[in-house]
Amino acid sequence: MKSLTLLGSTGSIGTSTLDVVRHRRESFSIYSLVAGRNLDLLVEQIREFAPSVAVVATPELQDQLHGKLIAAGVSVPQLDAGPEARVAVATASEVDIVMSAIVGVAGLEATYEAVRHRKIIGLANKEVLVASGKLVMEACRAVGTEMIPVDSEHNGAHQCLRAGRRDEVTKLILTASGGPFRQTPREDLKKVTVAQALNHPTWKMGQRITIDSATMMNKGFEVIEACWLFDFAPTDVEVVVHPQSSIHAMVEYNDGSVIAQVSTTDMRMPIQYALTYPARAAASVPRMDWSKPRTWEFEPPDLIKFPLLRLAYEAQTVGGSATCTLNAADEVAVGAFLAGRVSFQGIAEIVEETLEKVPNRTPRSVEEVLEIDRASRKTAQLIADRKGF
Repeated sequence: MKSLTLLGSTGSIGTSTLDVVRHRRESFSIYSLVAGRNLDLLVEQIREFAPSVAVVATPELQDQLHGKLIAAGVSVPQLDAGPEARVAVATASEVDIVMSAIVGVAGLEATYEAVRHRKIIGLANKEVLVASGKLVMEACRAVGTEMIPVDSEHNGAHQCLRAGRRDEVTKLILTASGGPFRQTPREDLKKVTVAQALNHPTWKMGQRITIDSATMMNKGFEVIEACWLFDFAPTDVEVVVHPQSSIHAMVEYNDGSVIAQVSTTDMRMPIQYALTYPARAAASVPRMDWSKPRTWEFEPPDLIKFPLLRLAYEAQTVGGSATCTLNAADEVAVGAFLAGRVSFQGIAEIVEETLEKVPNRTPRSVEEVLEIDRASRKTAQLIADRKGF
């Protein structure tokens, strides 16, 4: 039996991971649940999965969690709070696998240290590699640990790459749904509302990732992540818009063959793949119904209408801290949009100006990455305030 620390247990990936564990009790146990502020859901998770340790964001929330557990009649595990506690449960000797599903750079340090302690990583946090890909992947290679992607596109790519040798691969193709504005004329994007941008046609996700999907920044982050995970140059990673979201990734080999990974849109499949790799275990997820006719469409992305995808390619090509700044600026800009302070198109304007103003350098530690992240956010916030309504 393998023991898990789940970073981000109350988010969508976290709850889906626990559903996989729920159906595979003979294979997995939960050592630690790490959450932020959703204490009510965390109490129920502790009740069901009985972790040894539960970690929340702050000492105040830790006290509140203790009170809620007592009031609910739930056995109280060891409780802790803050970044150091996240690192401790990610590196504990009892842990075999760390599922990294905390949104943002908050999950970076714990994931990095888990790698250094030779834990198997299920990676569902884009920011780990977007902000600090070089450091993290160098650590993976140094200790020889596995990092298995959970995002459907990268998980699909990981599966496709098993069809041949890495030196036989000529191209990686990531698919994108195109989001809610795939067919919206560019001139109409300046009138987009928050509600419209949050209405994703395929996936149900958190607010930031949903907006990032609408701007196609999310796909830009995936290009960056793919470059680090699979050792591709940006020019060898292609994005194709595929509205049906059935094909998650494709790999082109040097003989012209293209291997595609196809499945229904259920995150439990890639999560279980990451937890059980290299084996394939039976999963209780919906199957593709091949008895019904279906049409699959493919088209290139519009880099003029969605400039953030272009900026992501450029940042990865430049290297250094550019992708860290890209991510920080985007989070600030999306926050300003969600607050109704800037327009939908203003998101890209803030990110581009931040990239121009923040000096690029090569971080040599996680601490430096976080310092660059803070400086980039500060610059982006000043730009957002100036551009705001």
